[in-house]
Amino acid sequence: MNDFRYIKKGIKRTDGGLIVTGRAQYTVDIELPGMLYGKILRSPYPHARIKDIKTGRAEELEGVKTVVTGRDIGYRRFSFIDTPAYPADQTPLAVDKVRFIGEGVVVVAAINEEVASKALNLIDVEYEELPNVFDPEQALQEGAPAVHDVIEPNTTTAWEDFGIPRKTRPYTVANNISNKTLIEYGDVETGFKEADYIREDRFVVPATSHVAMEPHVAVARYELSGKLDVWLSHMGYEHKRFWLAKLLDIPISRVRVHKTYVGGAFGGKISLFPYEFMAAYLSKLTLRPVKITLSRQEAFSVCPPARRMIVTVKTGVKRDGGITAQHVKVIDDVGAYRSSSPTAMYLAHVFRNPIYNIPNVRHEAFGVYTSKLPTIAKRGHSLQQMSFAVESHLDMICEDLGLDKVEMRLKNFRKKGDVLPNGDTLRSYALPECLKQAVEKIGWKAKYGKKGFRGLGIGTASMFSGAHNFPFASAALVRLNHDGRIILYTGQTEFGIGVDTVMAQIVAEVLNCPLDYVIVNSGDSEVSPHDIGNWLSAGIFTSGEAVRRAALDLETQMFTYAAEGLQTTADTLEMRDGWIVSRADETKRLSFSDISKFGIQRAGGDPLIGKGYVKCVPDVYFWKGEFNKTASLSRGKGRFTEAYGLAAATAEVEVNPETGEVKIIQIVIADDCGTPINVASVEGQIVSQAVMGIGDALFEEMRMKDGIVMNPNLLEYKIPTATDIPKITSIIVDSYEPSGPFGAKEIGETSRAAVITAIANAICNAIGTRIFTLPLTPDRIRQAISETMRK
Repeated sequence: MNDFRYIKKGIKRTDGGLIVTGRAQYTVDIELPGMLYGKILRSPYPHARIKDIKTGRAEELEGVKTVVTGRDIGYRRFSFIDTPAYPADQTPLAVDKVRFIGEGVVVVAAINEEVASKALNLIDVEYEELPNVFDPEQALQEGAPAVHDVIEPNTTTAWEDFGIPRKTRPYTVANNISNKTLIEYGDVETGFKEADYIREDRFVVPATSHVAMEPHVAVARYELSGKLDVWLSHMGYEHKRFWLAKLLDIPISRVRVHKTYVGGAFGGKISLFPYEFMAAYLSKLTLRPVKITLSRQEAFSVCPPARRMIVTVKTGVKRDGGITAQHVKVIDDVGAYRSSSPTAMYLAHVFRNPIYNIPNVRHEAFGVYTSKLPTIAKRGHSLQQMSFAVESHLDMICEDLGLDKVEMRLKNFRKKGDVLPNGDTLRSYALPECLKQAVEKIGWKAKYGKKGFRGLGIGTASMFSGAHNFPFASAALVRLNHDGRIILYTGQTEFGIGVDTVMAQIVAEVLNCPLDYVIVNSGDSEVSPHDIGNWLSAGIFTSGEAVRRAALDLETQMFTYAAEGLQTTADTLEMRDGWIVSRADETKRLSFSDISKFGIQRAGGDPLIGKGYVKCVPDVYFWKGEFNKTASLSRGKGRFTEAYGLAAATAEVEVNPETGEVKIIQIVIADDCGTPINVASVEGQIVSQAVMGIGDALFEEMRMKDGIVMNPNLLEYKIPTATDIPKITSIIVDSYEPSGPFGAKEIGETSRAAVITAIANAICNAIGTRIFTLPLTPDRIRQAISETMRK
C-alpha cells in the first residue's frame, strides 16, 4: 500500500499559481455588460407586521430599474430542509411580517450601488410591532409570543420532487417548536438503575460566524431564451441550482451555475441565500445581469451563523467507568426559520454514536423558533456543540470517581467492525490509536496534574463520510484526447481545499501517467456530471471514488485497444508515463495519443471516455412503495453513511489566575481519515480546524441583544490571529477505509470539535473548576476562579 506514485504524497496544488498571483476568479470579480446592482432594505424590528410599503419615490429616482417587495414575489418558500413533515418556512423577502432584525423587505435594482442605496432611503415601510421572544427556553413556554402559526405549503416539497412518496401537509407550530427528534435504543431507565453513579450537566454553546474572507456576492443573468446563468459562492451547485429552478419556475436544465473560486465556506454556503434568489429574480424582471454584494456587516447580521444550542447530558456509569446509560436533551435555538435544524438534531446523536458504545440511549432534541436570525451548519453540523458537552461531562465523571480520563475513554470506545444501532458498520476505526498517540505525543503521563494553573485536556469527535441527500450520488467522466492528455469532468467544487489537485492525483495514479497529463474541469453545472458536492463530508470519499472508477473504466478501454494494436493480450500490458508497454517486450509500446487515435477508429468513431459513479449509501434510496428506504431524521432509523472519520486531540494550556488569560502551549491532533490522498492537503485541513477550534474555545461568539447582532465586524468579532496560534502537531492515522478511494474517508470536520473540547477540558483542569458556556473568555475564567476561591 505504500508503493503509490501520487497517493499519500504531499503534492503541491496544481492551481496554486492562480491563487497566489490573484488570477483565480471569484464571484466578486464577475462583471458583465449592462450589469445592474441590487440593494436590500432590511427590517429594523425583530417581529412586526408589515402594514404598508410605499416605493413610489424610489421607483422615480433616476437610475433605478425596478423595486420589488415581498408581496410582489409572494409565498415562494425555500429551506435547507423541505420535507412532508417539515415544509419550507422561509420566503426570499418577508411577505406579511418580519421575524428577525435584518430580514429583507424590499430589493432595488439600479445602474450602480450608490443609486440603489439612495433608493432604499426613499422607501417607506409601515410596521406594527409584535411581541418578541429571544430565549429558546422561554419560547417553549405556554403563552410565549408565536414566531409562526401555521406553515401552509403552496407547492410540493423538495423531498416529493426528489421522489419520496409521502405528501406534504401544513405544519402547525405549537409552543414555537419547529422540529423534534427522539432516538431511543436499549432501555435507558434500566441502564440508570444498573449504574453505580449518575451525573447530569447543562452546557450552552453560542452561535459563531463563518467569517469567510470572500464577500457574499451573487451574479445572475437571465436571457430571453429562458436560460439563467449564475455565479455563486457555494459548496456544491446542485442544491442551489435546484432551489433557483424551483423558486423561479425554470427547468433545472436551464439554470447554469458557473465555476468560481470560493473564499471560505465552512458549511455556511450550502443553502440558498435570499440575496442569491433576488439577483436571479431581478435579472428575470429586467433582462439584464444583476449583481448583489453584501457588506461585511450584512454578512455578520443576516447570513445564518452556526447553531446556538443548549445541551443537557445525564450519564450512568459503573464504578470502573463503564457507561450503562445516557440521556441527552438538546434545545436548538433556530431563530426565525427552521433551516437545517431537523438534520442537525439528528446529527447531534449521529456524531456521538460511533465513539462510545453505550447500550441504553435516549436522545431528545427540539428546534425552537425565536425572534433572531436563523442558523445553519458550520464545519460539523452540531458536532462541536455535542462534543463540547459530552466530553466535558465525561471529564467531570472521571474527576468525581477518580478515574483515569484516558483509560475511561478507551474502555468505552467502540471497536472496528461494530454495527451501530441504525445499521452503519465501522469498517475502519482507529480512534483508540488516535487517542493513544495524541496522549503520548503531548506527554500526558509526565505532565498531568503536576503544575498549578497548567492543564491538559482531551477531546474526541467523529464525522460521517457522505450521506443520502440530493443529488444522492456522484459521477465522473474522463476523456482521452488526441494528444494523450486526459480531461476529467467532475462536479466537485474547489473552495480552498485543493480538491482539483486531489482528483488529478487519483486519475494519474490509476493510469500511471504524469500528473500534468490530467486536466481537471470541475464545478460547472452544465458540463459536469451530477455530484453530491463538497458538503456532507462527501468530497473525496464519494466523488473521489467516482473519479477512481471512471479512470479504471478508461484504463480497461485503453488496454483493450492497445492489445489489439500490439497484437497481444491486455493482461501482458502495463501503463507507464503516458505509454502502454508490453511487459514481455518493451519495444512493443503505444503512446496514450496513439491509443486515442486508434481507439476512435476501431470503435467506429466512439471516443474513449471512462465513466464512474457511486452512491453515498448504496442501500438507501427514495421511491415509492417497497423501494422506499428513506432514513428517518426524527427517529434515527435507517442507514446513514458508509464510513466515519474520527479524531482525538489533546491540549496543554497555562492560565493566568489574575487576568484569566489563556496561553495555549501546544495542541496535538491525531486524525483517522483513512488513506490520506494528499498528505499536505490533509495536514492543512487538520491545522486549519485546530485554528478554528481555538477561536471557538476562546474568542468567538455572536453577541446578541434584543435580536441585534452587537459585534458585526472584524474589529469586535475576534478570531485567532497569528499571535494566538501555538505549536500544533498533526498525526495522520491511516485506518484504510475499504469503501473509499484508495482507502480514504472524511477529513475536514472532526479535528475542530476535538480541539475545542481538548482546550476547554485543559482550562478546567488548570483552574480546578468547570465552565459550562463557550467561549472561555478571561472574564468567565476569572469569575470561575473567584467562585471557587469563595467556596
